Amino acid sequence: MKHLNCFLTVVFCVVALGLMPIAAVHAQSGHETLEVAQNSGAVREILVEGTQRIEPDTVKSYLLIQVGDSFDPSRIDRSLKSLFATGLFADVTLRRRGDALIVNVVENPVINRIAFEGNVEITSEDLDTEVALRPRVIYTRTKVQNDVKRILGIYRGSGRFAATVEPKVIQLPQNRIDLVFEINEGDPTEISNIRFVGNREFSDSRLRGVIRTKETTWWRFFSSDDKFDPDRLTFDRELLRRFYLSDGFADFRVVSAVAELTPDRKDFFLTYTVEEGARYQFGKVDVEVRLRDLKVEDVADAVDFEEGDWYDVEQVNKAIIALTNRVGELSYAFIDVRPRINRDRENKTIGIIFEINEGPRVFVERIDISGNVRTQDSVVRREFRLVEGDAFNSAKLRRSRQRIQNLGFFESVKVERLPGSAPDKTVLKVEVEEKSTGQLSFGAGFSSTNGILGDIGVSEKNFLGKGQEISLKLTIAARKSEIDFAFTEPYFLDREIRAGVDIFRVSQDLQDLSSYDTNRTGLALRGGYRITEDLSQSWRYGLRISKVSDIADDASTLIQAAAGTETTSEVSHTLLYDKRDNRLAPTQGYFVRTQNTFAGLGGSIRHFRNSATFAKFFPLADQMVLSISGGGGYIFGIGEDVNVLERFFVGGDNLRGFANRGIGPRDTNTDDSLGGEWRYTGTVQLDFPIGLPAELGVGGRVFTDIGSAGKLSPTASFVEDTGSLRMGVGTGITWKSPFGPVGIEVALPVIKEKFDVVEYFRINFGTRF
Repeated sequence: MKHLNCFLTVVFCVVALGLMPIAAVHAQSGHETLEVAQNSGAVREILVEGTQRIEPDTVKSYLLIQVGDSFDPSRIDRSLKSLFATGLFADVTLRRRGDALIVNVVENPVINRIAFEGNVEITSEDLDTEVALRPRVIYTRTKVQNDVKRILGIYRGSGRFAATVEPKVIQLPQNRIDLVFEINEGDPTEISNIRFVGNREFSDSRLRGVIRTKETTWWRFFSSDDKFDPDRLTFDRELLRRFYLSDGFADFRVVSAVAELTPDRKDFFLTYTVEEGARYQFGKVDVEVRLRDLKVEDVADAVDFEEGDWYDVEQVNKAIIALTNRVGELSYAFIDVRPRINRDRENKTIGIIFEINEGPRVFVERIDISGNVRTQDSVVRREFRLVEGDAFNSAKLRRSRQRIQNLGFFESVKVERLPGSAPDKTVLKVEVEEKSTGQLSFGAGFSSTNGILGDIGVSEKNFLGKGQEISLKLTIAARKSEIDFAFTEPYFLDREIRAGVDIFRVSQDLQDLSSYDTNRTGLALRGGYRITEDLSQSWRYGLRISKVSDIADDASTLIQAAAGTETTSEVSHTLLYDKRDNRLAPTQGYFVRTQNTFAGLGGSIRHFRNSATFAKFFPLADQMVLSISGGGGYIFGIGEDVNVLERFFVGGDNLRGFANRGIGPRDTNTDDSLGGEWRYTGTVQLDFPIGLPAELGVGGRVFTDIGSAGKLSPTASFVEDTGSLRMGVGTGITWKSPFGPVGIEVALPVIKEKFDVVEYFRINFGTRF
């Protein structure tokens, strides 16, 4: 019996162990059956809770599960994400209650008002135009954070990287809010230091003068260039590239431009890493022509540089334009000028062959102009070197853009080439952004010639949007007063003729120099036009009434004989050939000007006057320019003596070391300057930097001036008129200050006559606001 019980126990255990997996399988199967049963139930109803402004049907439209669908967890999850993606809700929950799907939402509030607090440097109006949120728009945290980034971007663009923005929400009834951006502008983030790594040919100081970004110093209170701007940093890289490429460094590149912000977010340290590379000269320069009947000698002289000159990419671009224009003048419509570069790294030369090929046959179908709200279309269109129907030429297109920009009417000019209605047609789209062209100016200064002076002027460069110029200026000085009115039509009779009228009155006190006063009142009609790109011609008719008055009792008898009023009616002709690289601050090139004036078309004055001036500029080294200039003139009366007001006077600005009217025929008894019927002057001058930062605009110069004036008819025994050479040598500095240009010169007359009036120190300064 005992053995039987043991046997049964063993059998029971074995059976139990065998049945356990089967039981487990049945249990799991039961659980799955239950879950499937729960998911497989259909949605009989969808209930939306928590809505205030939004209709329940609107909420249901965003769901990806509808009545009749099964309770699919995946679709419920995607419905939840869909509701959040609308940006209408701050919170959403979905749950099952029986056969109903309950959607509970918390709506985002509506913005009632947006305000800015703490902003001083940037107005609330400017900030409001930048933010995306608006009153009556749904509030979301994402949109607020995006607007915070926009506001910070504005402040960083104005150089305030320490600015912070904290959005605050003020709860209002009916689920509305006021949104307030609390701004702490912080101090301007200044540029503490700019340095360059890798530069050998040019010093850090020189390169700082090339880039637009500047170090912060006390005198830059009128400039924002010492505030960090990432876009300006990119522009600086391009300025450095142009600078080096124009001076022969063809391999130059900016490796990096790094801006490091100090931990207190008050200062930036800028580091430009550059690779200058070798300096190249032009190698063989040649022109290859691949157009029928066109000869190389017909166009070769359009290239201004030659073998041995330092390589200059700007000269290459100018040569491309010059060749394009020259070939176009020879009646070739479709041309393409491309430079073929042959770089010899061993000999450090760059040979260039300009290939003149036939270009693609594409015509200008249409020119569209936009953005000119005030300026008439015709003003922009007449600056184009291309018109509808012309053969398209990329060089002329670039020149057209430059001419439009040179008008000075627009902040920006964009020219795009778009496909036309056919493959051989193109549309030129011009987008301009206008700027203010009117100016009201007030000025003050001092001149060694005229003493303390002040002026006020009003001008408009784009009168009535027609591109016409009109100005009125009043100048009052210790020894001279002047009022001028001028009107100019740059395209007279729809031709490239610059015509205008001037009306003036000038009163001058010459008591200290010649013992009399003068008054001149008159008008002038003028017109000028270009014969070529460098040669221009102009004509002028003038009518003026001149009066010599208030003659001192002890004045020269020759001056007293000139008392009274004279009328002058004259016509002038001027030719100007100008090859300077810059008319305001030339560094190379030259110009020659001649003028002939005939007086006698009515009036009481009859004479013929001839004059000529010239200047040549030589770049000796970086920022060092040698100039040689001079001029001369001759006047003779027609049937009468030359009036004292028409004679030549030399001294002062045109012969330093001598006072204004300091040389020439002079009455030795009264010391009055009488003027001469001929004159000449000449100058050799070297302009150079004096070691100060280039952006200060301070430059030095040394000079030698020569000149003379002579011949007087009638004359007398008490008149000194030697006609001998005079010479002055000296030095000076010019400062382009924030208050206007300041010029100081010290000169010593080394060749003079005993009766000359000398002047050792000369100063000119002034400003205009």
